[in-house]
Amino acid sequence: MTPPSHARTRPAAAAALAAGALLLAGCGSAVTPAPGQTGTGQAVTVENCGREVTVEGAPEAAVGMHPAQTELLLRLGLADRLAGQAQAQQQALPDDVAPLAEEVPVLGGAMPPSREDLLAVEPDFVYSPTTYEFTAEQGFAGIDQLEQAGAAVYVATGGCADRRMTGEVTDLFDDLENVGEIFGVRAEAEDLVTESEATLDEVAAAVADVEPLRVAQVYVEGTTLQAIGAGIEHDILRRAGADNVYGPDDPAFAEFFAATITPESLAAAEPDALVFSVYDEEHEAATRDYLTTTFPDMPAVRKDRLIAVSSADVFPGTLGNISIVRDIAERLYPSAF
Repeated sequence: MTPPSHARTRPAAAAALAAGALLLAGCGSAVTPAPGQTGTGQAVTVENCGREVTVEGAPEAAVGMHPAQTELLLRLGLADRLAGQAQAQQQALPDDVAPLAEEVPVLGGAMPPSREDLLAVEPDFVYSPTTYEFTAEQGFAGIDQLEQAGAAVYVATGGCADRRMTGEVTDLFDDLENVGEIFGVRAEAEDLVTESEATLDEVAAAVADVEPLRVAQVYVEGTTLQAIGAGIEHDILRRAGADNVYGPDDPAFAEFFAATITPESLAAAEPDALVFSVYDEEHEAATRDYLTTTFPDMPAVRKDRLIAVSSADVFPGTLGNISIVRDIAERLYPSAF
């Protein structure tokens, strides 16, 4: 993944992740049960990131390659189907589902597991937020290697390269539909979609009549400043009622959803609020200090509209995509809720 929106908990990983983001493969996601099958454990074919993935029977040894994917599998009632949970140090599981994962082996720490560690648990289904987790050059198991070992690989729709620049929060619903079909838990998946849609509808109604604030989304590592102008992150701000300072029509974001900017250019934009992703409390404190000392006269700083969000919640294919839409909207327009 990439540091701007999905930074690992180790700053040293940022450079590798920026390169890894460029390895994301194509997108697209649709479920096609095999002829005569119902999708409740029988063969299911999924079009995912430009690939056709066929699952013969409901998986019994799944691995969530990020806590966001592990959480989704747990909420679908699949705790007994989990053979591993990866990158567990990226994000704590919510309190209500964490006990369900206590006996699930942890693979790796803040980074994806090594090829050997992942293959050791003999997975038959690997569910990842992006294709970075399968970068062989980083020592991870490649998609081809996993398929040769008998594992189906599914990547969150919003984490596919062809979708990365145009991704939307609702891409999560495609993933829930697909995974629900693959595991034969369609009702549970539909319930999560319904709950998420209700949250988005509630936010949309609350911000429908607000005077939109101009909001910039940034990522700070040390003194390097990046702006986020496309993809799921852009859609999150839009749904929260923000007038995005940076957008996909800007030349800087023609080929990638994040771009390095100068402090002078951000100051000149005079945003009313700043949203920034962080990977831990220390990173949040450092980012706040940088923003407040670098931009003391900026409206966002003067009016104390510095909104931190967890980098894990902007990973593609996570329920966090839904929750931070509401969180950001409430903090931008508290009187609307």
